[in-house]
Amino acid sequence: MSGFDLEAEVRDLAARRDITAAVQRYVRGLDRLDAPLQRSAFHDDAHVDAGLSAGGPDEFVAFCQQFLGQAGASHHQLGQVSITFTGADTASGECYFQAWHNSTGEDGAPRDLFIAGRYVDEYACRNGEWRIAKRRLVTDWVTDQPADHSFFDQPGIHRGARSGADFSERRDWPE
Repeated sequence: MSGFDLEAEVRDLAARRDITAAVQRYVRGLDRLDAPLQRSAFHDDAHVDAGLSAGGPDEFVAFCQQFLGQAGASHHQLGQVSITFTGADTASGECYFQAWHNSTGEDGAPRDLFIAGRYVDEYACRNGEWRIAKRRLVTDWVTDQPADHSFFDQPGIHRGARSGADFSERRDWPE
């Protein structure tokens, strides 16, 4: 007997899938300005500390949507995600990210703000759903520079959009 527990292995893989899905809903909700999607990543009593905002998930999501809504666009990319189970229904993790924000300088000129860091998380499974219970955003580096977005002026460029207007949400393929 090898001691391999297939049922435990399947539970572990399913939990990792569900935790990763919560992390992905969070960043997609940020970039597409989809507050319900972003909010679905958190348990109702979650605590989120991103430095500029700390508190419950409803206040945090409202802050993010307002803050990122002022930017012309944003793009968050996840890197490695590490997950360690601390109990049957609890886990801790760390997710690396890089984020770009199309911002405007004090002079009104476009700027590219790049932020990279990590989300340090605690996860919990409640009522069969893995979600974020605690999150702290740790910033590792930032750069803010003048932007040239003239590339988007070319014909045929498919530019990302927000608030339900993105192609990935419409999928209005030509006939």
